[in-house]
Amino acid sequence: MSRFTVHDLRLPVIAAPMAGGPSTPELVAAVSNAGGLGFLAGGLVTAQTLADSLAAARALTSGPLGVNLFLPQPVPVNTAELNAYAAALATEAEHYGVALGEPRYSDDDWDAKLDVVHELKPELASFTFGLPSAVELARIKGAGITVVAGVTSLEEASAATDRGFDALVAQGPKAGGHSFIFDGLAPAPTQPLNELLASITDRCHLPVIAAGGLATAADLDCALQAGAVAGQFGTAFLLADEAGTKAVHRAALTDPAFAETSVTRAFTGRYARGLRNRFIDEHDHQAVAGFPNVFYLAGPVLAAAATSGDPQGTSLWAGTEFRQASAAPAADIVSELVHGGSPGLGSAPQGQSAGS
Repeated sequence: MSRFTVHDLRLPVIAAPMAGGPSTPELVAAVSNAGGLGFLAGGLVTAQTLADSLAAARALTSGPLGVNLFLPQPVPVNTAELNAYAAALATEAEHYGVALGEPRYSDDDWDAKLDVVHELKPELASFTFGLPSAVELARIKGAGITVVAGVTSLEEASAATDRGFDALVAQGPKAGGHSFIFDGLAPAPTQPLNELLASITDRCHLPVIAAGGLATAADLDCALQAGAVAGQFGTAFLLADEAGTKAVHRAALTDPAFAETSVTRAFTGRYARGLRNRFIDEHDHQAVAGFPNVFYLAGPVLAAAATSGDPQGTSLWAGTEFRQASAAPAADIVSELVHGGSPGLGSAPQGQSAGS
């Protein structure tokens, strides 16, 4: 059996891996059933949870599936600055009636998750925040899995090409959630997606998937005309019926009180884009570098705010075009992104029903 490649997609739509709950087995399977490809988010979950999710998705689709992993990346953490940030968050913890978490470094079950990917063999495996070693990459490719690197610059794309990756996801600065940037201490990238695509497709002879700020069929068409083989959409699927997006997050995405997004490292210690709220306004200037240390520190506060239904005290990841997101079955969203029109009208790829 030949190895699946991104050129084999029936429709050039990929559901981005969204850590924290949105990327359920039901969502990724629905996107794959509709002719695209769904990615499970392997970051910040246990290896067993990832294995269970992949098995559940397999039971729901015969289409291709992807798994995304976060590269472990220990970065120097300024203890004094981290302690100062913890002191600043103490009032948040008191307000929500929880204790702050213990800031620590974790490799996110890296070796165990590589084993899961190797054994369960999703069609694609993508990597965020850096590149696996040549040995690790060869092992995954040897299992017949197509490997994809998330990149934010020509330099990162060139490194991934040299390492032996099969394809690239070029992420522009309008993306929701974490920046793919390899250097966890560097500022968030600002190069527009169209410029990034042009530089990568001109210099790196690999299939390139466009990501970051894509929200409509017109956006996808522009990306394809610029040389991308597909578009990766995250925010567009946050309101999908099958998504595991928290209720507080869903409500905020359609609340007129949230008018813009902001890039901050206040929630996790790594730059990420989300709906601008009180937490960002009050803590962005105090935030320090250090992922996942800050994630573990702030985690109990963010979880308590979400559980209590308070959108002002938790992360609400979203791209700049969040107003384009629609509440509809994932298959309808895929169809809208390819063919235009309005989701929920039952339009679907030729030869498929909207509910398949």
